[in-house]
Amino acid sequence: MKKYLAVPLDSAHKRGEFNCGIELLNNYIKKQASQDVKRKLSTCFVLTDEDNVVFGYYTLSNAGISKKNIPEKLQKRLPESYSQLPVTLLGRLAVDSRKKGMGFGEFLLLDALKRSNYVSKIVGSIAVVVDPIDKQAIQFYLKYGFILLPDSGKMFLSLKTILRLFSKK
Repeated sequence: MKKYLAVPLDSAHKRGEFNCGIELLNNYIKKQASQDVKRKLSTCFVLTDEDNVVFGYYTLSNAGISKKNIPEKLQKRLPESYSQLPVTLLGRLAVDSRKKGMGFGEFLLLDALKRSNYVSKIVGSIAVVVDPIDKQAIQFYLKYGFILLPDSGKMFLSLKTILRLFSKK
């Protein structure tokens, strides 16, 4: 049985055959991800096998979200002086079509949430935010507790919820 790992993207990773069925996400990993990492715009973690073939990936970066865009019950708990709130952006998450239905999307999401939780202890972040690419992505994130933010199309999962998720294990 092959062993898969989520590791930071580097030049040894074979991305040329990656195809998740969405051209925007295919082109990102093949053509832009390395440049974004070099420019410190995001980090990219790839799911590979022992041959360094990329079967999935996700990106993380720092971001801010307007306080008025988060759920009202959370707004009330935060100081009035904050109009923008620090969050971790899960910018992209994709799995190669050859590996769909095998749990790799969940594996990548949980890896991203674990890393986001860890980093939030070093750099402030109240949540992980995603901007789902389509209705299928919305359904995927809803299964893991993300909530749709009104008027923005973004989805939100608080770090408190993430911390509870991992403290149960």
